[in-house]
Amino acid sequence: MKRIIQISYITILFFLSSASLQAGNTDHTPTLQGKLDSFFGEYIVSPLAAILFWPIPGLNIPLVVAWLLGGAVFFTIKLKFVNIRLFTHAVNLVRGKYDKSDQVGEVSHFQALTTALSATVGLGNIAGVAIAIGTGGPGATFWMILVGFLGMSSKFTECTLGQKYRKIRNDGRIMGGAMHYLSEGLKEKNLPGLGGLLAGLFCLLCIGGSFGGGNAFQVVQSLDLIKTVVPTLNDFPWIYGFLMCSLVGLVIVGGIKSISKVASIIVPFMCGIYLIACGFILLTHAREIPSAILLIIEQAFNPDAAFGGFLGVLIIGVKRAVFSNEAGIGSAAIAHSAAKVSNPVEEGAVALLEPFIDTIIVCSMTALVIIITGAHTDPSNSQYILNNQGGALTSSAMGSVISWFPNVLSVAVFLFAFSTMISWSYYGERCWVYLFGDKSSIIYKILFLLFTFLGSIITATNILDFSDLMILGMAFPNILGLVLLSGNVKQYLHDYEKSLKSN
Repeated sequence: MKRIIQISYITILFFLSSASLQAGNTDHTPTLQGKLDSFFGEYIVSPLAAILFWPIPGLNIPLVVAWLLGGAVFFTIKLKFVNIRLFTHAVNLVRGKYDKSDQVGEVSHFQALTTALSATVGLGNIAGVAIAIGTGGPGATFWMILVGFLGMSSKFTECTLGQKYRKIRNDGRIMGGAMHYLSEGLKEKNLPGLGGLLAGLFCLLCIGGSFGGGNAFQVVQSLDLIKTVVPTLNDFPWIYGFLMCSLVGLVIVGGIKSISKVASIIVPFMCGIYLIACGFILLTHAREIPSAILLIIEQAFNPDAAFGGFLGVLIIGVKRAVFSNEAGIGSAAIAHSAAKVSNPVEEGAVALLEPFIDTIIVCSMTALVIIITGAHTDPSNSQYILNNQGGALTSSAMGSVISWFPNVLSVAVFLFAFSTMISWSYYGERCWVYLFGDKSSIIYKILFLLFTFLGSIITATNILDFSDLMILGMAFPNILGLVLLSGNVKQYLHDYEKSLKSN
């Protein structure tokens, strides 16, 4: 109760401060909101971009993009296409076919999957895909799907290790995630210094990612869409920020059990609504699907120069895919480490379903809807593309076929954003506690709510850039650690498959 009061108090302070942020002026001098947005872009986003998106000489590909692609290909080959071999088994695990009463953990396979999916299936699928197509053309979709397929192997690797190196505290709570397998796993390989460094770097980037992509990005993109239905929010965006602060604050106090319970209800519901709508549009335009697919493939390798050429489309596709499914960045391992399992490989198998559901199914359907309806080439949507308002672009595409659906989509987007935020709050909090201890977790939660509010007053472009920097940056320490520990994972997988055959 004390924590709820604290969070409520800080939320009220945000509400009161918003009056000054939104106070109008008649002399066209920069408002406090404008100054804050400018400061965020100039002094935070730009310096970080110069470091994390350093282009590889001669290739002009950002290092992080090559790092993610290379890692995903490496794990897929090393584990002999585990993304295909264990797919059916993973479905059976989620169905509960292999559940046992003596399994240790806080949540079920299904709850762990939905918690992780709630952090991935969200505005990355609605807004992120639209941004990718709007800025990179239809060809970006191909690279998103490819990265999703390869990313299944990355997810398997990191979530298997997340289970292997998790810690069960005396109070029954599970402590796990990339920071644990980086520190403990590399310590076993006589690399304690490197492990500690990578774990610390991962935590800092994950905390930043939770504030950006897992929080503020969700607010700004959902707000941009909801504004089209509730015009009042154009003048008073702080109302939406205040609402999100209040709702998120109530849920995150309860920890992983509370978060997973909410996620297990919201995620299937909101996915169902969204996929039914997409399915209807695609069925009514079934004749146009083959030509849309051909356009995606053609533009993937021979893109229009207006979209930056081949490398430009490739980079955009990779960035938006990773932002959507989070494969290779280590975040999902935090949620999956809390699952009840008999063997760490079980949860790795469950986790590989995430990129399949998130990118190969949901993102592909969104992309086809946008391409078939021609929303990305409609001049009336040019402002959405220019301002990276992907949610509004997707809404326009769906509204062109189902006139009333933008209203329903607004509700779905709100739920998408909300579920993503509560899941990422858990990721960030676990990293914060790892660095600063349990007693400081309330500080993190207050900061998280602060960024929830900031998302309603900072521009979409600045938020998108900051989110990319933090979330993609997590790949550097995570993939390096995964490569060094991949031999262990290969052995775990071999032993697990052997045990399945013997049973």
